[in-house]
Amino acid sequence: MRPGKQEYRIRLDEGAVGLGLDVTTIADQVRAAFQGTVADEIQVGSEAYEIEARLKTSDRDSLADFADFHVVLADGSRVPLSAVAKVDVATGWSRIARLNGRRTVTLIGEVDTRVANTAALMGLFRREAIPEIEEQHPNVRIQIEGESQESAETGNSMLQAFVLGLIGVFAILSYQFESWTEPLIVMAAIPMALIGVIWGHLITGNSLSIPSVLGFVSLAGVVVNDSILLVLFLKQERTEGTDVIESARQASRLRFRAILLTSATTIAGLMPLLFETSRQAQVLIPLAVSVCFGMLASTVLVLIALPAAYVVLADLGLVAKVDKPDSHA
Repeated sequence: MRPGKQEYRIRLDEGAVGLGLDVTTIADQVRAAFQGTVADEIQVGSEAYEIEARLKTSDRDSLADFADFHVVLADGSRVPLSAVAKVDVATGWSRIARLNGRRTVTLIGEVDTRVANTAALMGLFRREAIPEIEEQHPNVRIQIEGESQESAETGNSMLQAFVLGLIGVFAILSYQFESWTEPLIVMAAIPMALIGVIWGHLITGNSLSIPSVLGFVSLAGVVVNDSILLVLFLKQERTEGTDVIESARQASRLRFRAILLTSATTIAGLMPLLFETSRQAQVLIPLAVSVCFGMLASTVLVLIALPAAYVVLADLGLVAKVDKPDSHA
């Protein structure tokens, strides 16, 4: 909203309505006198000419001419402009932007991430500032754009991709295990990883951001690897005739090293990024925090909670039965 040149603003007096004048009539006469208006169009041969009517140059080249301007009434009489309207001098705007026919003002700011988080700041703005502005100015409509709007769109896009990924993982595991419930046990590692993501950001002092969510979404296909190792070994133990409780105990104990190595290699590969101080790497650190701490939490919880969950579902009869080997074979 950069200030422009000075301008005359004409405001119609209440008594002018009784003379048959309105805002449109005065505006049209002022515009025609000082800027001109097309009175007619004639055709001369193959050329068309517009006939423009306006005051001669000597009658419109000074502010005094505007002060002496007379408005023509419906009966042909003339009255001074100052007698039917108030003329104020004010500073206009160099540019008036409109969107869908509405005048718009764009407010742009950059968030100091050392002091505030963009999501938290915009949430505070929506809760406190917007209702107050709308109450004081009912005709004003506020629309959030920029980084906040892009973050919302990115979040919705990642949510859709995350749901599609979960459906894909569930379909593959259902085909592999020939069961509808056992894939849910394997996929329980995903919410377990979320626990590590949240605590990881609290410990490192990072705020949850779009890269953080992106790291968690990518974990959906990674943390299930540990669960698959455990469940497959547990099912193998059951096929050999081992009781389900003992199978769960053996799976957690004997697959500890394999699961630990699977997670440790991923975490070790991302550890250097966590301690990177270069400016270019700062945007990737929340992603690395999500992956590292998510893997760490899911690894610990998978070894403890997942076998227990399998035993509970087995007691409820919700896991596929395993054929035991023939004792006479």
